[in-house]
Amino acid sequence: MPNAIALVDVNNFYASCERLFRPDLKGRPIVVLSNNDGCVVARSAEAKALGIKMGVPYFQIRQFFEAVGGVWFSSNYALYGDMSQRVMTTLEGMVPTVEVYSVDEAFIELNESWAGDLTAYGRQIRERIQQWTGLTVGVGIGPTKTLAKLANYAAKKWPATGGVVDLRDEARRARLMAITPVGEIWGIGRKLTTRLEAHGINSVADLVAVDGKNLRHRYGVVVERTVLELRGYPCANLEQDTQAKQQIICSRSFGERITHMNSMHQALAGYMERAAEKLRAEGMCCRHVTLFIRTSPFNDKEPYYGNHVSTKLAVPTNDTRELLGVIHSLLSHIWRDGHRYQKGGVMLADFTPIGSQQGDLFDHHQHKPRSQDLMQMIDRINQGRLGKIHFGSCGRDNSDWIMRREKLSPRYTTALDELPIAK
Repeated sequence: MPNAIALVDVNNFYASCERLFRPDLKGRPIVVLSNNDGCVVARSAEAKALGIKMGVPYFQIRQFFEAVGGVWFSSNYALYGDMSQRVMTTLEGMVPTVEVYSVDEAFIELNESWAGDLTAYGRQIRERIQQWTGLTVGVGIGPTKTLAKLANYAAKKWPATGGVVDLRDEARRARLMAITPVGEIWGIGRKLTTRLEAHGINSVADLVAVDGKNLRHRYGVVVERTVLELRGYPCANLEQDTQAKQQIICSRSFGERITHMNSMHQALAGYMERAAEKLRAEGMCCRHVTLFIRTSPFNDKEPYYGNHVSTKLAVPTNDTRELLGVIHSLLSHIWRDGHRYQKGGVMLADFTPIGSQQGDLFDHHQHKPRSQDLMQMIDRINQGRLGKIHFGSCGRDNSDWIMRREKLSPRYTTALDELPIAK
């Protein structure tokens, strides 16, 4: 009996996490905004019904949205990350294989030999996640990842499905493909959708019907593989092991424009501190460091300036102190007075596993023997609840660059001191 693949996807994830701890918001439209409370990145079903689009700047809809009782939140990544982990842990207790695809999506392996009827088991998954986390998921089942994605789309679009759709039956998926726009296919972006529609390919069924010989020639190998998956031939297996990162980037748009080099240095130091922590969590050291800064590309009243600079370290490292030490010299190469900088960031690359570094005979800055012990201790403290350790170069006054988050909800599941107290 062949295995099936299911995609489990949390409905309106960010917005659902916010409403989960605010039952008073039941039935009210909710949106979650991007960094610095800029654009809409998540919408509740009620907000979607109002016609609120993804990516729209909030200031453009604010008056209308709040007039109809809408509520907005700043992105609470600590809360969303913890709720995501709870969902994935629940899935791992119900299926043998879980591939975490994104913060709110996972592909899972199903087989009737142990799960029985797959539609019924999909409903069990929904019920358990609802019971254990309070979140609602859609479950799409198919013989391939692309068909599981398509099934998940149907599970969310039509409530009559009960949130579970099985597309292993060819006749059923043919009916769905005939009424589904081609732009809803996993991996078919807006530009490709426009191109396909220009050729008269408007539905999923239209694309599947294209002659195989013409697919690769006209649209490339990726579309060819997508069509094969839509026809029920797997081209991508489940991946349990998370692929090692090739680079780590930490960057933010600033709450206020930065005009002083010292403030930029403090901001970049904070990002470097976080990037180094992520690097150690991966069990890696890096050899390549890049800084980048830029002004706003959308301000017609001010000249645009953006630049980056990189360096190659003599010996790979993940010691925060060593990485912080390169910021001043690098920043001085690209900083230009007279600009109002909107964004900056750091990138670490060229990774090697901890303990696999080859020393440099002529380098006087070799790893200190107790460097790893110190970094591990700092990480443990920062990940605990007893306080945080920060390096002096990050500064104490970040009021002129810290990210704006005016409507940040409490970290309900990870910070007891932020929970509201009933009086």
